[in-house]
Amino acid sequence: MLIRPLGRPGDLGWVVQAHGELYAAEHDWDTSFEALVAKIVGDYAADHDDAGEAAWIAELDGERVGCVFCVREDDTTAKLRVLLVHPKARGLGAGNQLVDTCVRFARDAGYERMVLWTVDGLTSARKIYEAHGFELVEKTPQHSFGHDVVGQRWERELQP
Repeated sequence: MLIRPLGRPGDLGWVVQAHGELYAAEHDWDTSFEALVAKIVGDYAADHDDAGEAAWIAELDGERVGCVFCVREDDTTAKLRVLLVHPKARGLGAGNQLVDTCVRFARDAGYERMVLWTVDGLTSARKIYEAHGFELVEKTPQHSFGHDVVGQRWERELQP
């Protein structure tokens, strides 16, 4: 498993496509989720600060199989976004490696805390977040991606 910085031609498009296809296949989410990921990726590509924001791709045998972004929420808070591990890489540690890389970057960039948003029911992701010190701090029922879901906000402090 190789975790490398996002930046090769095709990386941005892959992140959007992989999210759209996988979440439709595994959770029956509609294209509004793919559109949300496209906005996140587009905003990052158009205007990110290399000192405080970064993104990574996981590769297995030269093929993209995962991703994660670290973006600025405010001056003291980083936000983990668009974590994804393709089924062919699940169980191989890609999710843990991606989240660890993201948390280390945020700490090294000087952020005091890190947050993320997800939805209830993504059990594997929840286990990864908990293993990396995130705590569930808020639940919000909502209608998103063609379904009634429970949005979750997770947080963790970043110690030096």
